[in-house]
Amino acid sequence: MADIVQQRLEDKIPALEQLERVGLFTNKEVKSMVKRFTALEYKLHRAIQSKDDFITYIQYEINVLELIKKRRARIGYHFKREEIEYPIIHRINNVFRRATTKWQEDVQLWLSQVAFNKKWGTKTQLSKVLSSMLAIHPDKPALWIMAAKCEMEDRNSSESARHLFLRALRFHPENKKVYQEYFRMELMHAEKLRKQQQQLEQAKIDLGDYEFSPEILSGKLAEVVYRDAAQKIKGAEFILSLLQIAAIFDFTKELQDTILADLQSQYNDDCLMWDFMAKRELDAAGAPELQSAKGRASDTDRREDRCCAVYEEALKSLNTEAMWTCYATFCLERYKRKTNIPELKEKRKERLLQVLQNAHGVKLLQETFYKNWLQVLLSSGDTVSATQIAVAATQRFSQSVEMWSFSLQTLVHLESAEAGLLFQEALKHVNPKESLPLWQLQADWSMTSQTPEEAETFFKKGLLSPVPAVSSAMKENYLEWSYKTGSYKRAKKTFTSLHEHRPFTKAFFLKMIRIEKEQETPKMSNLRDYYERALREFGSSDEDLWMDYIKEELGRHGNPENCGKLHWRAVKTLEGESVERFTTKYTLLQTGNILKPA
Repeated sequence: MADIVQQRLEDKIPALEQLERVGLFTNKEVKSMVKRFTALEYKLHRAIQSKDDFITYIQYEINVLELIKKRRARIGYHFKREEIEYPIIHRINNVFRRATTKWQEDVQLWLSQVAFNKKWGTKTQLSKVLSSMLAIHPDKPALWIMAAKCEMEDRNSSESARHLFLRALRFHPENKKVYQEYFRMELMHAEKLRKQQQQLEQAKIDLGDYEFSPEILSGKLAEVVYRDAAQKIKGAEFILSLLQIAAIFDFTKELQDTILADLQSQYNDDCLMWDFMAKRELDAAGAPELQSAKGRASDTDRREDRCCAVYEEALKSLNTEAMWTCYATFCLERYKRKTNIPELKEKRKERLLQVLQNAHGVKLLQETFYKNWLQVLLSSGDTVSATQIAVAATQRFSQSVEMWSFSLQTLVHLESAEAGLLFQEALKHVNPKESLPLWQLQADWSMTSQTPEEAETFFKKGLLSPVPAVSSAMKENYLEWSYKTGSYKRAKKTFTSLHEHRPFTKAFFLKMIRIEKEQETPKMSNLRDYYERALREFGSSDEDLWMDYIKEELGRHGNPENCGKLHWRAVKTLEGESVERFTTKYTLLQTGNILKPA
């Protein structure tokens, strides 16, 4: 091993001497580098090799390169790159090669070598790295695409990029992303040739017998890619993605027309095709440039009407939820667009409400749109319609907690008389395990809108729920309601009736502790009872509960002598990491770093 290390160090000597000779590094710096290189080389030749050692070596060499670059710029010396930088770059690639050979599955390692060669402009080495990487990882489409882009952009080789895409399609014959990027590459190639031809013509350079192929210049190669892709991959969404790529280039009108014609003929039953055709009307050529805001608004209104006409045409043959969703989404987006013209805003609102009503009428309106519908009606002040839609939405989506919640919130906001009945209906239809939001909503409503007797009946019903989360939440709400509507005495009575009623929550006990402390003369005996009951349930895992109890004893109404006993009990009761956290907090309290209660 020592011989190999020594040989590698000797190989570095000419470049290091050159660095010192030209004044980029001092003798002291070169000696320091030799020591560092020696240590790094020995690590690379150990019996058990570590990937981190290879990465550290590579990073050190790259840092040296960066430092050389900065010092060259500082002293203005730009010679002898072949004798200084090139050997270092060669060494880095050798180390990368050794690392990727040993850890072939590490894609990030390959990508790091690719990035290094791109940065330092070693194009030939870049191609070799990409080729080796793809031989190991042919199952990753993203790597094929990246390699082809490198050939196209970094090496300016359209032919190599094309070859890589064709190879990629052998491994991934139905990969959408590969086809999309291949299609884009061919169009970029055609655009590059068109620019070259234009520049040559402007320079009036005689090309002799060489002529640019009209077929390639017009994007025929891209059309071949499109034809192949369209045969293997079906779906309007994919064809539309190719059309959008083609639209980026200004010489692809014929190609776009071809794709559009295929889209209309082959995907007449796809809502995405109709959605695209409808939205195209917004960009269609309209009236000449209009100066007034009203004139522009009128023109926008006509365009939107044409869009809606396409949607209506689509619905004659494709009356589906997906098609109605596209239509409603378009109308909602246009409604949300800002405009200073009241007439246009009103027209958009009417159009949206009509579409939502029609989709609801044929029972093909998605659940999410009912919330938008109610918001539009409420903002317009149409409370009657809002009430009707809120009720209708719950009938249509009777098992949806979200739909019931929003509809009930709307009815409560409108102070509708139907809210009470709908609360009862909601709990009958939804899954009990998901019903907690509805119970919480009804609890808030009961506390403000029902008589005390009705509210108490509701809370007692909630206590009997077989779902622990519901009964626990209702217990907390019942206690809070008792205190707010009655008095401390009533809250104490409610707590006494429930403190043995499982399941328990920490919040329930803390709520009663808060109520006790809000009294003019809180009783420490009561506080101790509440804390003890809470600790009985949560004392093994909640160190904060013990700390709060100890602080209470240190307070005005407590007895500091009890703190030692509480500390001893806490250490014995707490489990796992809770003990360490408690000990730390208790120590901080003892040293005055945690404020004690007044």
